[in-house]
Amino acid sequence: MISASGATKPVRAVGDFFAMTLDTLFLMPRRPFAWRELLAQTWFVARVSILPALMLSIPFTVLTVFTINILLVEFGAGDFSGTGAALGAVTQIGPVVTVLVVAGAGATAMCADLGARTIREELDAMEVMGVNPIQALVVPRVLAATLVALALSSSVTLVGITGSFLFAVLIQHVTPGAFAASLTLLVGLPDVIIALVKAALFGLAASLIACYKGISVGGGPAGVGNAVNETVVYGFMALFVINVIVTAVGVKAMT
Repeated sequence: MISASGATKPVRAVGDFFAMTLDTLFLMPRRPFAWRELLAQTWFVARVSILPALMLSIPFTVLTVFTINILLVEFGAGDFSGTGAALGAVTQIGPVVTVLVVAGAGATAMCADLGARTIREELDAMEVMGVNPIQALVVPRVLAATLVALALSSSVTLVGITGSFLFAVLIQHVTPGAFAASLTLLVGLPDVIIALVKAALFGLAASLIACYKGISVGGGPAGVGNAVNETVVYGFMALFVINVIVTAVGVKAMT
């Protein structure tokens, strides 16, 4: 049988996570703000994420364009391949690829760093000195991951569309002008806004999960490793749930 304490542990963890989330959102506009930590974390997350994100976006988008173009050519509508490239890159591939890299690289590094500080009791020492660890460590990391995810999403989308253009024109012999003209056939400003909102929410959720697992770690160095693994799993689960919800809400709002 499952003990009462074992049954309430996941519930307590969820409650602690939402409590930390509310504290983080409440402390974001408060002074003093850790500007130096924000800049350092933004540069770190961007440095470890930008190249893998850009490299991953090209095969994802090209594969999507290749699959869609096969169907379009069968219907004699190969010149509309830009529509599929824009739709896939802007609405799904750009935000999802970006946050998979941010969650897999940046968020895990955040969790490992905070977990190491926790087991060394640095967070307890900060509280003794009157420094709020949430304000000094969590807030800048959450903002950094959100900003990087937002910026990378646009870059990944542009690189993905460029790669799709080269593939469609050079390999599948699509007319360049027709590809460019069909980009905005189904994708407009509302789709771009929804994609940016997705990226920001993805970065926010991944960083919050990473920070919570880092500051609540226990069990020494082995616990830090387990927390990093859990960060990846929980982060990916949350990201796909958010993707479904935001996509559904966006489609409903535009209809």
